[in-house]
Amino acid sequence: MIAYLKGTIIEKGLTYIILENAGIGYKIFVTPEILDLRIGDTATLYTYMKVSDDGQSLFGLPDFVTLQFFELLITVSGVGPKVALAILSTARVDAVKQAISNQDAAVFTRISGVGNKTAERIIVDLKNKVGALDMSPGLGFTSEVFDALLALGYNQREAREVVNKTDHTLSVQEQLKHALKLLGK
Repeated sequence: MIAYLKGTIIEKGLTYIILENAGIGYKIFVTPEILDLRIGDTATLYTYMKVSDDGQSLFGLPDFVTLQFFELLITVSGVGPKVALAILSTARVDAVKQAISNQDAAVFTRISGVGNKTAERIIVDLKNKVGALDMSPGLGFTSEVFDALLALGYNQREAREVVNKTDHTLSVQEQLKHALKLLGK
């Protein structure tokens, strides 16, 4: 099993990179933050390898915590590695955990391939596993900021990048103001 790779990005596709390591090129499906790296950049990825009758696939994540949560997501019936990667491409791990704790199915249903039943299954199956989170009441949930930015006409990539840079301890209004300020630069 390949659990970790570090190498040079030699090619990029819409959803994957080809990473060269010791003269071997690995095709790895990755999150948009990794796709933002340029050809020639060095990337460090924690990987999940899926082996099936159709072949083998590698999924790359930016850190070990994200990999662990990715592996937790794929334990849910109906959530495969590509759907789990799509979920983690839309929101950070802490935001997804908070959506599960808040039983906010809308965070999941806006993702292609996730319907109401799958969203509810994610929440039910993982609620106890992420229920021990230390979350302060009244803190704004970043999906509200993400949704607001989409409503204002920003694309998903811009919205996701800026939401990941905001201070999540601020209120939703303050997060949105900060996000808009960052987008205005």
